[in-house]
This record gives sequence, structure tokens and C-alpha cells, in this order.
Amino acid sequence: MAIPQFILDIRAKAGETLLFLPGVVMVVFDERGRVLLNRRADTGKWALISGIPDPGEQPAEAAVREIEEETGVAAVVERVLSVFTTEPVVYPNGDRAQYMDIVLRCRAVGGEARVNDDESLEVGWFALDELPPLGPIARGRIELALRGDPTWFAPAQVPGIAARGYQAP
Repeated sequence: MAIPQFILDIRAKAGETLLFLPGVVMVVFDERGRVLLNRRADTGKWALISGIPDPGEQPAEAAVREIEEETGVAAVVERVLSVFTTEPVVYPNGDRAQYMDIVLRCRAVGGEARVNDDESLEVGWFALDELPPLGPIARGRIELALRGDPTWFAPAQVPGIAARGYQAP
């Protein structure tokens, strides 16, 4: 996997310490309503396109860059779907990270879907009724992208008031 240089620099000093990092996750649709997915080289599983913004890079810029780098597809960002902190991840080398994912709905505007770097084994467009196996979080993010709901985020607990009726997408 292509680990950004700035993370390698941090790891050289921090070792396996848990890093809290920004992430962008993109639900990319084409003109036929299909969603763009990649089969990740690190896990072998199908997933939404995702990545880590470089220092100083805006989330939308990172999204457009990551989509093109990983899939060869040119896209524009339409809106923020959710902001979500993931569970911590432990990588095979022992490194630990946790991500605050900004999930973005995007629209393809050009390019040809293909494996465009070493992060993907396969890349493809999938009709919503023909999706490959995906985890519940990815499926929830696709469902959220299809609705016109406001941006989702985990509500803060207000002292003395219980948050009711909220579920992560």
C-alpha cells in the first residue's frame, strides 16, 4: 500500500503509537447510477474509494485526487454525506491508526475506470442491485448517498439529555 511520506515520517518517531488521522471516503456515481468500487490490495475486499488527505489539502481536493489516482476516473464532489470516527485499526506490522472519515458523494465526469495504482486489485462500476460483498458501513454510506438527508454525524451527549433515535449509517 502507498503510505504517504508524512505518515512514514511520523511513524519513524512515533513507532506503533495510535495515530488519529483524517480520511476521505467517496461514494462515486456515474451517469447510469452505478457506484465505483475497488477491490483493495491490502485486504482483497471490495470497498468504496478512500484515502488520506495530504497536509494542507482540502477534503474535496483529496477526494478528487484519490479517485483519479486509484481508478483513473475524473470526478467532482457534490456534497458531504457524513463525518464519522472509525474504530481503531491495527495493521499487520503493528501500526495502529484511527480515522475521522469525511464521506463525500461524488459524480464521475470523465476518465475510464481501471486499476490505476498498486492499491487496487480490481476497479469497476456496479449497479446498486449487483453490488459485490460489502460491509454494513459501506452499504450504509451508499444508502445515505442516495437520500437527500442532511450531513450525518454522531450526536454529542448533552448533559442530562439522552440522545434518542440516532444510528450510524
